[in-house]
Amino acid sequence: MTTKRHTPHLLACLALALPLAAAANPILETYRAQAKQENAAFKDFTVAAGQKLYGTKGAELSCASCHTDSPKAEGKHVKTNKLIAAMAPSVNPKRFSDAANVEKWFKRNCNDVLGRACTTQEKGDFMTYVLSVK
Repeated sequence: MTTKRHTPHLLACLALALPLAAAANPILETYRAQAKQENAAFKDFTVAAGQKLYGTKGAELSCASCHTDSPKAEGKHVKTNKLIAAMAPSVNPKRFSDAANVEKWFKRNCNDVLGRACTTQEKGDFMTYVLSVK
């Protein structure tokens, strides 16, 4: 009797959870595992911290300098004027799908914007933000 009463609720919960699980990004999961190894107090990545990092201006540039204020928009490199495809995977599904490529761009762009390598926490926060943009 109790099982029949809870079954619809359980099915509703599964229906909500399955799309979230399917949407998980393996690169982000790798960063999450790495962050847990680096910091025992690590809780999780946040959209707010990633959004703040996206707008952080280093000595000359921010991510938004080339990628615009919206990761959904096509950008343009500030020095070369080369067009840059949208960063948000909701618009450009190729983004954040190749781990080697993601690392290459984090290495280059973190140095250009922040003058240093990004931490695992920063990479995860950044990806969490960009993946959340719909």
